[in-house]
Amino acid sequence: MLNLVLFGPPGAGKGTQSQKLIEKYGLIHLSTGDIFRANIGGGTELGKLAKSYIDKGQLVPDEVTINMLNSEVEKHENSKGFIFDGFPRTHPQAKALDKLMQSKDTNISAMIALDVPEDELMGRLKKRALDSGRTDDADPKVIANRIEVYKNETAPVKKYYEAQDKFYAINGLGSIDEITERLFKTVDSLK
Repeated sequence: MLNLVLFGPPGAGKGTQSQKLIEKYGLIHLSTGDIFRANIGGGTELGKLAKSYIDKGQLVPDEVTINMLNSEVEKHENSKGFIFDGFPRTHPQAKALDKLMQSKDTNISAMIALDVPEDELMGRLKKRALDSGRTDDADPKVIANRIEVYKNETAPVKKYYEAQDKFYAINGLGSIDEITERLFKTVDSLK
């Protein structure tokens, strides 16, 4: 089973590249952001709780995120593998994900990070706000806070995967196809 953690700051292209990985490798994409937005749109209790954190550019508490993710994994027991997008974001979440995968008799194959400079991220997020209407991408202060949260709390998780020789950095600049080619080359090297 191929299980990938796709990593990068907001606006790095994780959603776009996840679609390419799904098409080529037949993986199930689990984006905590998409799952939260579906719950927010549906007005669920989880959605209301998640929205209160997301609107401030903060991370949703681990327990809520982990329980929700476990539920999603269980819906796809016979999959070829998963792409975890937006999770894990902290050291405890990485350990919890390993524990979850071990309980399913599998493990994380690799953490692949899309590296993109901050000025490029700001431009991409502003464009995404206009194109998709995502309110979390419209406010420059919220964008700056989300990037800062990523740098301070999320990026250090890479050390967890580096210690397991499972961390791979991909240059996230260039055309979508150029980035995809780099990504496929890395994934193919895992087999």
